[in-house]
Amino acid sequence: MKQALLVLIFFCFCSSLFSQYYLRGEIRDEKGNTLQGAKINLSSKGRYPFYSGASGLFGLPTEVAIDTITVSMDGFETIKKAVDTKIYQILVIKPLAATVNIIKTKLASRTKNLMEDKTAMFSILGESYSSLVENNFIEAAQYPETGFGLNIDKASYSNIRRFISNGMNVPTDAVRIEEMLNYFNFREKKENNSHTDFTCTSKITTCPWNNNNQLLFLHLNAPKLNLDAVPPSNLVFLIDISGSMERPNRLPLLQSAFKLLVENLREKDTVSIVTYGGYVANPLKPTSGKEKEKIMNVLDSLVADGDTPGENAIRTAYDIAKHAFIKNGNNRVILATDGDFNVGQTTEKQLEDLITIQRQSGIYLTCIGVGMGNYKDSKLETLAKKGNGNSAYLDNINEAEKLLVTEFTQTLYAVANDAFTTVSFNPDIVKTYRLIGFDNKKNAINDSTSELEGGEVGSGHNMMAVFEIEPQKEIKDSTASIAKLNLQYKLPETKKLVSQKFMLPNQVENFYEAEPLYRFTAAVAMFGSLLKNSNFVKNYSYDDVLNIASNSADANSRIQQEFIRLVQKADKLYNYKKRKR
Repeated sequence: MKQALLVLIFFCFCSSLFSQYYLRGEIRDEKGNTLQGAKINLSSKGRYPFYSGASGLFGLPTEVAIDTITVSMDGFETIKKAVDTKIYQILVIKPLAATVNIIKTKLASRTKNLMEDKTAMFSILGESYSSLVENNFIEAAQYPETGFGLNIDKASYSNIRRFISNGMNVPTDAVRIEEMLNYFNFREKKENNSHTDFTCTSKITTCPWNNNNQLLFLHLNAPKLNLDAVPPSNLVFLIDISGSMERPNRLPLLQSAFKLLVENLREKDTVSIVTYGGYVANPLKPTSGKEKEKIMNVLDSLVADGDTPGENAIRTAYDIAKHAFIKNGNNRVILATDGDFNVGQTTEKQLEDLITIQRQSGIYLTCIGVGMGNYKDSKLETLAKKGNGNSAYLDNINEAEKLLVTEFTQTLYAVANDAFTTVSFNPDIVKTYRLIGFDNKKNAINDSTSELEGGEVGSGHNMMAVFEIEPQKEIKDSTASIAKLNLQYKLPETKKLVSQKFMLPNQVENFYEAEPLYRFTAAVAMFGSLLKNSNFVKNYSYDDVLNIASNSADANSRIQQEFIRLVQKADKLYNYKKRKR
């Protein structure tokens, strides 16, 4: 009996010497968000790294009861501490000082010191869109200062077109009026493209839907790069070739679109291709734009199949872009997808954090969406904005030609980063005002730390913004300016902060006598407001939009004439009585 007891004690002692521990835990940031892909090292394992998985979780085998863990991640401070491997660990890492500002929730527009109302999420047909809150009228005496971010995103209009063309109602949160206006890239007839700074033209007219109000148009024109001086490009085509992309209006359309882009490339430009569908691949290493046939052969070889590991593909594309980085060049990842990320990080917040960290590398992100049914507009919008880039939607080859040929430099060459405006109204002239479009996401409004989000502006881009204004009944000084505008942006190469100021004169014209440019702008804004069932559309209809558009559209502009036909289709789609005729 004593001998058996000694044997048992011996085995227990040996077992304790070689026992296997299993350290479990999770990685979070200071706000409690879980972090996937954090690098983890244990002293007992030497240099061999582990990574946190889905929801920031990790489970690591170790032979010691007390081990030293090191956690590191791009954009965050590294932590190193001793841990009890028998206890579940919650490890919090802090963002670096350079990351704190860009990782904050951002606003499309912001009125100083004003708290907004709240709204609910809207989703339809499996497609997700950002939950948006419409801007309301604001008292100028109490809140004279407002602002909005500049960008060249145009996806909303193309999305609207595909919904209406397929006989479907447009989800209200898919309507971004500022992106609709961006689509038309309005130009003055006598526009001067030789300027090196932004120009701003303002126009005040009577309001066609409210005789008591006025419309203030702000037309901002970005400097245009000389084509001979355009810097070399390092482009990574990140192409979704998953099973959902096999339809003609998805991967085949993208293949044709990228071929159009390749035709514009020069010898000093380089192209890489990363694909994801079942797995992530790199079928084309960095290749000179001179080797067009080689690039196009790789594009032709792509076949849709498999699931959608979007997260790993994004990481791979940025890694390749970093290795081929051109100093003072145009370094850009072009993501082309139907937006269905079903493997890896899939929520907007997770994707946002991933791209926010990557943007510090100086690499831009352009997102091109295709397809319908599971196209995730809000995810691509998030990626583009957090990637310091732009987004667009392709539904046909004409749209691809517009985006990648006609507006090639606007799409791919930035002349300003983090661009935004501040408009300070004169309360002696303006009683109330509302910004049409530039609606904010519900979660951004709810976040008290939210800041105005500046955007990327491409070479030669023209941007239009519209305010509806209720003027004061009595104006003491008719020569005073209605407002002043301050434009701020950073130069892409030097990161130098530039500020330009413009005074906006108070000269009111009759709307129906104003230049066609501004009347057509109003028609587009009215159309967007009707589609999103705005609170401010009680005094006009699709017929009113048609009348204004028909009398102001350029007869030689294909896209402006197409707009008239789109309004006619929407009128029949939304107006039941007309549809029955």
